[in-house]
Amino acid sequence: MPELPSPPHTTGWAEPGAGAMLEIDLGAIAANYRLLDARTGTATCAAVVKADAYGLGAHRVAPVLEQAGAHTFFVAHLEEGIRLRCCISRSSRIFVLHGPMPGTEAEFTHHDLLPVLNSMEQIAGWHAHAGRTGTPLPAALQVDTGMSRFGLSDTDIATLSARPDLLDGIDTRLVMSHLACADTPASPANAMQRDRLRAMAARLPTAPLALSASSGIFLGPDYHFDLVRPGAALYGLAPNENAPNPLRPTVRLAARIVQRRAITTGDGVGYGLTWRATGPRRIATLGIGYADGFLRHGADGGGCAWLGEYRLPILGRISMDSTTVDVTDVPDSVMARATHVDMIGPRRSVDDVARSAGTIGYEVLTALGSRFHRAYLTQAA
Repeated sequence: MPELPSPPHTTGWAEPGAGAMLEIDLGAIAANYRLLDARTGTATCAAVVKADAYGLGAHRVAPVLEQAGAHTFFVAHLEEGIRLRCCISRSSRIFVLHGPMPGTEAEFTHHDLLPVLNSMEQIAGWHAHAGRTGTPLPAALQVDTGMSRFGLSDTDIATLSARPDLLDGIDTRLVMSHLACADTPASPANAMQRDRLRAMAARLPTAPLALSASSGIFLGPDYHFDLVRPGAALYGLAPNENAPNPLRPTVRLAARIVQRRAITTGDGVGYGLTWRATGPRRIATLGIGYADGFLRHGADGGGCAWLGEYRLPILGRISMDSTTVDVTDVPDSVMARATHVDMIGPRRSVDDVARSAGTIGYEVLTALGSRFHRAYLTQAA
């Protein structure tokens, strides 16, 4: 009998009211962490769980990562750090990448969060807060090694070197930067930023160094320094396009078949009738659209779904709540039993979806919406 998609591993297809089901494999996330940790030798392997663990639910993901060995976490915003603090042990560190906005310094200490200080203004605010508390306060310093996004400039470093008192009361736990071209291993910018981090850190208080996120880990030991902070790689995204992906996939997205119909020559499909049939076709409408984060441009560049071994091209424009696919080549015996199709799954990864939509896996993963029925797999990796 022809192959159908394997059923979800938890409680059946999905809740009756859901148009799609997002299955999140916590065991695979833990396995990816352990793989990355093993690659980094003596360097501490942190875990980035910003953007609600890249859309997968930090309240479920972070405790699994902590159990797998992660005891340093990174988020982007203060509010993310406050929510995360409730999910993991007090002994684990949480760095907040955007640092303290003016007037929020006391919130950091109240919730035991470590700010990443990116500017002289943030340093001044943390210095003043430490003075008010009467005790040195931990923080990370970020330096701009060439990305021109976050971090202290060469001029700032010169100022701090000449005026070390500006860092009084700040217990520097980490000096960090971020690679701009880590997903392009041959880029000379990688070595340039590595060397600049060493040079800039030499003029700051002695502290562990960090440069690499997910892709940087795969540049080799010279980029690991004392701490690495993978994010996307934890969730199965490929570190770069030039080598096989060693990471386990962590999500499956299955969309419900809402309606089937037959169309004939000249019939149009979707808004704008941008696709028309050149002969008799059978089509299916799925309960997923761009409001669910399945990007509107996903129909371009070979976008498709899968029903077992059968590839189902997306027809016309993706709508807010629905997507239409061509099921002409699927045998009647298979269609009669089908309830759902895979949008992301064994035959189509997050990175594949991103390529067809002209974007990157990060955007696809973090855009996945809140209307899905979510199921978490918790079996051991």
